Amino acid sequence: MAERMIDPSLLALLRTVDTPTVCNAIEVAQGQRGFDRYTRGTMQHSRPGDPAIVGFARTARISGLAPPTEPPEVIRARRMEYFRSMAAGPSPSAAVIEDVDAPDCVAGWWGEVHVAVHKGLGLAGAVTNGVMRDLDVMDEGFPVLAGSIGVSHAFVRVTEIGTPVTVHGLRVAQGELIHADRHGALVIPTEVFDTLEAAIQTVMASEAIVLGPARAPGFDIAKLEEVWAAFEAART
Repeated sequence: MAERMIDPSLLALLRTVDTPTVCNAIEVAQGQRGFDRYTRGTMQHSRPGDPAIVGFARTARISGLAPPTEPPEVIRARRMEYFRSMAAGPSPSAAVIEDVDAPDCVAGWWGEVHVAVHKGLGLAGAVTNGVMRDLDVMDEGFPVLAGSIGVSHAFVRVTEIGTPVTVHGLRVAQGELIHADRHGALVIPTEVFDTLEAAIQTVMASEAIVLGPARAPGFDIAKLEEVWAAFEAART
């Protein structure tokens, strides 16, 4: 797909808010509930509490459960082509990698070496349904959101580059903008780029209607009834 540039102020804001807030804000921007381009189920985060991964997706598929049938030189050449693809495209970028062996993923594509390499190539992080490992020695500043944690690289190799991928129920095409943190990942539709910053501010302002009084002394059911009506009127 053709990537759209993202406004620097929106990018800066997206890096400071969590993925559930972005999910809510997309619904505000769309004017309705029902947005569903997000991951399902619980995923593992390499560094919970790190800023969100925000980037245009660089996609690929991997496999590692069974030995390869292709010649080694073909596998080596495809891996280097994979790295070229990861390094290409607009910034910010993020790797979105589908392990086709799911739900029997065993191969840790994301470990100390690949985190260092992808970070060095300028990517902001990675989202995968596959395995990560080497948690204690991963470089800082490159969060990984993965399907599981494991110990082996098994027979891992790249099988496809740049094709649409599915990670925990989320379909992602190369070039789509993703937002991901310890809660999961989502795709930000291009049609909300121009209104998403205001929508995020709307979400935070509407939640403050309840959060402020709820955290203040003297909060009770009467106060809740008063502020909840205002909250309902302000939210999507």
